[in-house]
Amino acid sequence: MLKVRKSQERGYADHGWLRSFHSFSFAGYHDPAYMGWGNLRVINEDRVAAGAGFGTHGHKDMEIISYVLSGELAHKDSMGNVESVPPGDVQRMSAGRGVMHSEFNHKADETTHFLQIWIEPNVRGIAPGYEQKSFGEADKRGQLRLVASPDGADGSVLVHADARLYAGLLDGQEQAELTLDPARKSYVHLVKGELEVNGTRLATGDAAMIQGESQLKLGEGKGAEVLVFDLAA
Repeated sequence: MLKVRKSQERGYADHGWLRSFHSFSFAGYHDPAYMGWGNLRVINEDRVAAGAGFGTHGHKDMEIISYVLSGELAHKDSMGNVESVPPGDVQRMSAGRGVMHSEFNHKADETTHFLQIWIEPNVRGIAPGYEQKSFGEADKRGQLRLVASPDGADGSVLVHADARLYAGLLDGQEQAELTLDPARKSYVHLVKGELEVNGTRLATGDAAMIQGESQLKLGEGKGAEVLVFDLAA
């Protein structure tokens, strides 16, 4: 089963300083049909205006991944981390038993465009944690690069969740495949460009919700950047 979630079907909020597309129910956007997929709970495509950002706020018992597309994201948290997250970096924050943090775009003339991803953890009440790693274009070109996993395999960031996240760049004749467990769920989010997912054409912002399939085949890309999630059902 493959179900397409079109970009324009997502929830949308415009707060002036923040424009956000919600793949799943979040804040003021609620759709009972899209409360999450497996243990994937949130994908927000956020654009933060120059000089603006999210003030200090708290999270608990959630694995939070930031994937920056353009601009930079300034991060500060109650664990003492003060970091800048540029494009190509994957940031993971384990909220655990509680963490406070802020995220800002300190650029005076550039929007920060990033994906905010929440995955439900498989352990609760742990000490909060932080990790950030860089995955350059060469790491993702023509393949699916593991960037987050429960065991930190292949240099990926470690998430306390039964989930794996892959990132890929595909153009022209480049192809990528991934063996799937039909008993699990997969989610393909097309960050930009065009791409065929198991023969189905996706455009920028589209997603494919996959279940009961044993193989994922990606190809016929046009400047495509893609994220693939392997998720607990």
